Amino acid sequence: MSRYDGVDLQLNVPHSARMYDYFLGGFTNFAADREAAGHVLASASWVRDAARANRAFMRRSTRILARTGIEQFLDIGTGIPTSPNLHEVAQGVRPRARVVYVDNDPIVLTHAQALLASTPEGRTAYVEADVTDPDGLLAEPALRETIDFDRPVALSLNALLHFVPDAAGAYELVERLKSALAPGSALVMTHVTPDFAPEEVGRIVDVYEAAGTTLQARTRAQVARFFAGWSLLDPGVVPLPHWRPDPDEPPVPAADAAGYAAVAVRS
Repeated sequence: MSRYDGVDLQLNVPHSARMYDYFLGGFTNFAADREAAGHVLASASWVRDAARANRAFMRRSTRILARTGIEQFLDIGTGIPTSPNLHEVAQGVRPRARVVYVDNDPIVLTHAQALLASTPEGRTAYVEADVTDPDGLLAEPALRETIDFDRPVALSLNALLHFVPDAAGAYELVERLKSALAPGSALVMTHVTPDFAPEEVGRIVDVYEAAGTTLQARTRAQVARFFAGWSLLDPGVVPLPHWRPDPDEPPVPAADAAGYAAVAVRS
């Protein structure tokens, strides 16, 4: 029996997670995804570099937060597993780390087993839920059984909120999620911006919308608003490749990432 049996993957419709997998060089994508991704790359050939820069930021930020003592991670908008996954990075620093992955894409569910290979000391879980229903997400039993919300949690919203327009309550849902987190928690985010390559990003937005996916690129000020009331870690809201890059990482120009990254902590 195929792991896809009983799951409606809508293989004839491009999906953002599968397109992202294609940009990263993965194999969990189909003809419709590759066709739409090809249109994106025709509009902006640097998108593959941007996807890799986003994954590199995930690894850096997770490692840094684990080193500060955070042992709980909530990753919303997980996407298709790409090793090293967040729990591998976190548990590489803190073997007792607990990680919950959240996504509403059926294809991620089919690969969830790859996200559950925890260390013996730690724990990982997968929850199928939608970020646009934060109350429902926070009430999920598997989440509550894994994460202790009286202790600090690193909330990861990487490459997610540009798929949630203002009309869908993007800022309100983030505030609801932030309100559930204890002092010492962190908000980790990357987000597409038009600030560096407005014409190319505009064409990318058009490709996604033609495929049925809303994409809202936001300016630096609009991205910074998500972190309101929390203390930004240095260097603040910066171009994605510029957030504490590792010395051995190949440099990526800001314009070739077309996104911002930041981490903030609740006092």
